Amino acid sequence: MNPDSPSPTPERARVLSGMRPTGALHLGHYHGALKNWVRLQDDYECFYFVADWHALTTHYEDREIIGKNVYEMVIDWLAAGIDPERATIFIQSRLPEHAELFTLLAMGTPLGWLERVPTYKDQIEKLKDKDLATYGFLGYPLLQAADILIYRAAFVPVGEDQSSHVEITREVARRFNHLYGREPDFEALALATVKKMGKKDAKTFDAAKKAFQQDGDEEAHAAALELIAANVALSAADRERLTGWFRATGRTVLTEPQALHTEVKKLPGLDGAKMSKSYGNAIAMRDEPAVVERKIRQMQTDPARVRRTDPGNPLICPVWQFHLVYSDDATRDWVMKGCTTAGIGCLECKQPIIDAISREQAVWRARAAPYVADPQRVRQIVDAGTERARSVARATMRDVRAAMGLDY
Repeated sequence: MNPDSPSPTPERARVLSGMRPTGALHLGHYHGALKNWVRLQDDYECFYFVADWHALTTHYEDREIIGKNVYEMVIDWLAAGIDPERATIFIQSRLPEHAELFTLLAMGTPLGWLERVPTYKDQIEKLKDKDLATYGFLGYPLLQAADILIYRAAFVPVGEDQSSHVEITREVARRFNHLYGREPDFEALALATVKKMGKKDAKTFDAAKKAFQQDGDEEAHAAALELIAANVALSAADRERLTGWFRATGRTVLTEPQALHTEVKKLPGLDGAKMSKSYGNAIAMRDEPAVVERKIRQMQTDPARVRRTDPGNPLICPVWQFHLVYSDDATRDWVMKGCTTAGIGCLECKQPIIDAISREQAVWRARAAPYVADPQRVRQIVDAGTERARSVARATMRDVRAAMGLDY
């Protein structure tokens, strides 16, 4: 290596997440997920996918909705600030490897694991108007696990109430590795991998391995894991093999992801319930200013404020939740004092929200404009992202097939 050339940097940890293309994205999507996706691009290798197969689990009779919204949703992502140079954007159904891993995982996943997922019964209850007594809907947590595991994602950004999805993925990976993790010629492969580290790192690694396996030295354990993570000559598969060899457990074929608990600001719908297009209470990310103003002005407020002179309680008013997201401390103080003393009316209270959303959406519309004008550009971004994702998915599936004895 040229001594004057910059040193290579270790790989960034990979994050994976997706959204179902079942309608126009709204402010709840942005503040609940997309805003965090944009931030994660600075510190992680980000894979974001259009979960069109997942959409079919509840919309299998409304397939037109899915096709209509796939690329519109990607435009919303780009408008929010997702950068195709820093994130891999792709469509789930364009990668049959997802379905293959889903099928192979299904062979050994206990049925009870799927039935106990909390959101399974919740969704059955909430979507009573749909026939969800299907294999696809029961199996969606396993398909979700395949989506994550096929990219060996280290982290999955979720809110606290979604951790169960990551936990079942970890259980599935753990079970798979227990059943299939010991490679043929594992020892020889591990020794060959150590040589990739270079003489100095290899010597340090061997000493740490001896200290850990003979004496249970946890400091040696931590030092070895840091050494493996920092060595740029190692691939992700190499790191998994060395970690398994160090711990005397065999190779980790599928990586157990961690839940990445990100800041989530829950924005209610116009009626105070969860914001959802199907409830008719949403503000779409690219709604026109006049539409936004009309929707906000018609929002429900504190029912105790029948007349302008009646004092109100912001804490039970849906508009206050918008102030928590969009307003600064001074504005919130003004609202709290003005509402509780009847010093301001509901329309006055709503105006700062209208102005803040309009400013936010102006940026989104400006970013979206070139993609709306040239849809082919969006397709090119998705095509490029899909091919990047495919190379990772295929590498994982080669390892999975070999581990299961299907590489004949």
